[in-house]
Amino acid sequence: MSNKYSIGEIKTILAEITEPTHPFFSELSTDTRKGVLNELKKWSNQHEKRQNLLEHQATMLLFESQLRADGYQCIAGIDEVGRGPLAGPVVSAAVILPEDMPALSINDSKKLSKKVRNELYDIILDKAQVGIGIVENTEIDSLNIYEATKIAMMAAVANLPESPDALLIDAMKLALPVKQVSLIKGDAKSYSIAAASIVAKVYRDRLMEDYAKEYPHYAFEKNAGYGTKAHLEGLEQYGFTPIHRLSFEPIKTMAKNNLN
Repeated sequence: MSNKYSIGEIKTILAEITEPTHPFFSELSTDTRKGVLNELKKWSNQHEKRQNLLEHQATMLLFESQLRADGYQCIAGIDEVGRGPLAGPVVSAAVILPEDMPALSINDSKKLSKKVRNELYDIILDKAQVGIGIVENTEIDSLNIYEATKIAMMAAVANLPESPDALLIDAMKLALPVKQVSLIKGDAKSYSIAAASIVAKVYRDRLMEDYAKEYPHYAFEKNAGYGTKAHLEGLEQYGFTPIHRLSFEPIKTMAKNNLN
């Protein structure tokens, strides 16, 4: 009889079970205690969640799997954040995931809550090889945002602990002598690119939160430098700062008027 187990004992045993075919479920089939039924339902929900994450991971690893089948061993996903803001740098991340990376809700960073992004950021940094590339606003102004983005991506690759032999990149080609696969909306198609998008997003958001302490009138901690109402009102009242992009409007016109 399954009643020989306390609810606490059943909970402990279920925590070690990963498959619904485990014989312990047969033992519990005649146990109608409400606490047991609740634990079984909880296990079933968690199992379904695990299966969904495994399916999501398998789908998002198709491009990585194809590259491995072609003989590539060290595959980096690359993405950037910060092309559109009026202030701050563009930040790129390159991420080499281990083959035994846990099944997680890694996805396009824009589809995740801040809480989930921060949790995944810590896991990715713990499990994967990560490189960060940063191009500041002054260099963006002297080049252009497209070229600055490519430089940030190449810096991220250069800052990886290990040199990759293949790159998965979100809609970009880099001047690097290595196999490259460019994917439009790659952060929604590749586990590695999605991981890079999360790292780049969290890293840059934290930079802008630090800048918000230095320049408190633009709500950088909320808008990450994008042209929100609060940011534009700050510009109108206080002018631009050393981290604003002079080649972006309306700062470009403000800077020109200051010279006249």
